Amino acid sequence: MALLQGPVYEAYRTELLKRYKHLLRSLGKNLPKEKIKLVRDAFDMAARAHEGTVRKSGEPYIFHPLAVAEIAVSELGLGVTSVVCALLHDVVEDTDITLEDIEHRFGKDVANIIDGLTKISTVFETVDKDHSIQAENFKKMLLTLGDDLKVILIKLCDRLHNMRTLGSVSENTKLKIASETLFIYAPLAHRLGLNAVKTEMEDLSLKFTNPVLYRDISDKLVETKNARQRYVKEFIDPLKTELEKSGINIVEIKGRPKSIYSIVRKMEKQQIPFEEVYDAFAIRVIVDSPLFLEKADCWRVYSIVTDMYRSHTNRLRDWLSHPKSNGYSALHTTVLGPKGRWVEVQIRSKRMDDIAERGLAAHWRYKSGGKSVATPQDVAFDNWLDAVKDTLSNSDLSALDLVSEFRTSLLGEEIYIFTPKGDVKALPAGSTALDFAFSIHTELGKRTLGAKVNSKLVSIQSTLKNGDIVEILTTSKNRVTRDWLDIAKTARAKSKIREALKVERTQKATQGRLLLERLFRKHQLNFTDSNLKKLMHHFKYPVGAEFFHSVAEGQIRLNRELLLKIVLKKVVETVDAPETLPTKSTTASTANKRKKADQIIIGDDYEMPYSLSKCCHPVPGDPIFGFITVGEGVKIHRTTCPNATRLMSQYGYRIIPAQWRGDGYQKAFDTSISVMGIDDVGIVSRITDIISKDMEVNMKSINISSNEDGTFGGKIDVMIYDLLHLEQLIAKIKATHKYIEVKRVD
Repeated sequence: MALLQGPVYEAYRTELLKRYKHLLRSLGKNLPKEKIKLVRDAFDMAARAHEGTVRKSGEPYIFHPLAVAEIAVSELGLGVTSVVCALLHDVVEDTDITLEDIEHRFGKDVANIIDGLTKISTVFETVDKDHSIQAENFKKMLLTLGDDLKVILIKLCDRLHNMRTLGSVSENTKLKIASETLFIYAPLAHRLGLNAVKTEMEDLSLKFTNPVLYRDISDKLVETKNARQRYVKEFIDPLKTELEKSGINIVEIKGRPKSIYSIVRKMEKQQIPFEEVYDAFAIRVIVDSPLFLEKADCWRVYSIVTDMYRSHTNRLRDWLSHPKSNGYSALHTTVLGPKGRWVEVQIRSKRMDDIAERGLAAHWRYKSGGKSVATPQDVAFDNWLDAVKDTLSNSDLSALDLVSEFRTSLLGEEIYIFTPKGDVKALPAGSTALDFAFSIHTELGKRTLGAKVNSKLVSIQSTLKNGDIVEILTTSKNRVTRDWLDIAKTARAKSKIREALKVERTQKATQGRLLLERLFRKHQLNFTDSNLKKLMHHFKYPVGAEFFHSVAEGQIRLNRELLLKIVLKKVVETVDAPETLPTKSTTASTANKRKKADQIIIGDDYEMPYSLSKCCHPVPGDPIFGFITVGEGVKIHRTTCPNATRLMSQYGYRIIPAQWRGDGYQKAFDTSISVMGIDDVGIVSRITDIISKDMEVNMKSINISSNEDGTFGGKIDVMIYDLLHLEQLIAKIKATHKYIEVKRVD
């Protein structure tokens, strides 16, 4: 190859060629010569373009696009076109190669995908103080949904490799990228059905945002691995025997451990330690069945499983009949396995398993396989894609609003709502009757007056539950109002409401302009731009459309005298006064609010004003970061703050590094602990004695109550000096009673 004729190091050449050949093998043995040439040309162009460039890890940059291409093939099952685009995804942004060069060599389709990838910048700073560049980039990425979905798939491959190699960047950058990945990219991977990608992104994000917790759970999973494998074998062996007797063609039965992130989520949600997460793994049964027998065979497996092991009556999930909107289809049930442990069993066909792991890429492959009838998975995914495109069609939607609304449909659990005729609609949990109306048809939504839910009359803001039968009540006299934006929860409904409001506003503005024109003619005045500006200046309207709208709504009333007074008078142009700079006295006042000896170092500036955030109450020893607020200086948050992920992902340009200066703080810090356990005589008194007498900790407030079931629980606000002090306090309280739980709360 031409690339290897230049003066490059032998070790570099060897490793480069090795990775390239591995990529070709991943594409398959029977790849046509013209396809191989296409990949080779793309590799050659990328290698030449990136020659001499290295990543922060120190490795040659060309290894990154090669890795992205490998992920696209091996983990998503994409083809040659995607590989070519993955190899070239950074060349336009980072080198002198142009889109025209790419189009000339590889065609228009490849150039369009590269263009889409180039528009999605990976820069994490911006001079725009009103918007998050991450949000803007996410919006750009979503806009490619209408063009070529390969853009998003390759971008996810790119992000996954960046996460795998995140260890070489600064701590502050790690936090920002990991938070953005958890906030946007992992949910997007989930929605596109890329389960393996989503799971790894979540685990890696946790690894960098909370390394101590990640390491703790990871170590415990390693410690329990052998015991877990023995239990899985004990569960599977008799089941495998029974399935073989049934004649069902079983591809595989295996135990799948839960991801570290999902275990942590469960621990937090149920407030339990790792040792009490009994379903830290699931059993997956995969059957090999033709398309027309898939559902029947899955239900046969379910019958055998539940005959052997007692099922949990409330934990059956039938995604065979109603697949998730990302195309996911399977049967889930929870059964009582050996030793009285609950075990989740997932039952799916080989095709369903492929779609579950590779999502959109597999969906395409099966869809293009010549099926005459669309599967429920096809319909579910296509419906979701249509809803996304509807949302994106609203050009007035800001990037931050788009991200917020898109996450609603990305993250929320789905519920299934039925029409009176038995048709089913999948909606995010928390959806209202108004959302349901817009999911059926836009015009139906705009005419919605109320609804009948399970034959009971309800308002449009009524929240729907899974399995509800909903009939929409309409009226031709109904009018869409801005209040509907607060009622609607889905992106589709909000998008359609905004469109309706925009149309109505435009119509009103036109009416207002016509009214003004008639008024001017009536009083023999010229309807000129100059006279119009005088009116707008008088009533303090900077935009003409808003002014016309107010006229049409009757908010501005003009009689002959007022009109003549305004129009015939010269307008005195006013210039906005410059923004007032802080005086020395105000600066000094701000500085006096802080102690002379700063306890936190913010960036390289020791004098920057800061305050501790009340949402997470950081204390010395906590990993922290600074968030630049408007008018309140820098707010210090814990990296594990409930708001950290959102702040870092949406406002990355306002995040600055921060660290505690040292040890030995004389000032006490606010924090809170929750206490719960089995009630006992004098237990609360013993706890307060430990806090105030043994540990000499000041209690700001205490709220503990006994429950009817013999337990107690509550919250105590305390003043501690650092994280070690807090950990000692918690350990001391835990030691008072065998059945007591204590933890820090935000």
